[in-house]
Amino acid sequence: MIAAGDLVLLRAEGGREYLATVKDERLHTDLGLVDLKGIEGLEWGSTIASHLGKPFTVLRPRATDFFKHVKRTGAPMMPKDIGAIIAYTGLCPMDTVLDAGTGSGVLAIYLGFIAKKVISYEVNDHFVSVARKNVAQAGLSNVEVRHGDILEEVEKLEGPFDVVTLDMQDAPSAVEGIYRVLVPGGFLASYSPFFEQAMETRKAVERAGFANYSTIMVSEQELEVGKRGTRPSTRVGHTGFITIARK
Repeated sequence: MIAAGDLVLLRAEGGREYLATVKDERLHTDLGLVDLKGIEGLEWGSTIASHLGKPFTVLRPRATDFFKHVKRTGAPMMPKDIGAIIAYTGLCPMDTVLDAGTGSGVLAIYLGFIAKKVISYEVNDHFVSVARKNVAQAGLSNVEVRHGDILEEVEKLEGPFDVVTLDMQDAPSAVEGIYRVLVPGGFLASYSPFFEQAMETRKAVERAGFANYSTIMVSEQELEVGKRGTRPSTRVGHTGFITIARK
């Protein structure tokens, strides 16, 4: 049953979607007003109509929905890259994660839906404010967003952490400190938008003494389906490089 205060995803005709909280208010859409209080007590997957009679399916939001709908402070890491990090680190519900370069909190939200605990550091105070609101909207009490520079804070952290993720310009400088707070067998995953940064991170990983490591790029190409036929999209599917290192 859906309860008051729950966050819901309302999906309407044409693929239009809206994130909303169940409360004593009405959601204004171009398909009419939706009585959010009327969602309380419904089953997930139920349908509610706007005052214009337009149907909305009530869904439980997932991490992919937050990627699409939360407030952003910049370009977040793409799902294809997040998926590779989750797959190559073997992230699981027993893990405690250290994340640096929170941004709008998209990666922290994905990690928080899986891991036991996520501590995320962001140096920009405005980004911290936005990320905290996004994490709260996702209902994740196991994700903590902290304001601070990981290059300074890592020396104060006791850890240990099972997985560390870095999405920050100065990631190479953080690697040595990260090695100290990782559990034996733990993973570092660092995202780099440029070849030069990726190579500097790779050199830092080698110097720090990680047991094994690799740098990959994940490309994605959507199929365009039309009346004339089906073909790969011409949009570029490359975003960056991911260095995965195991202690």
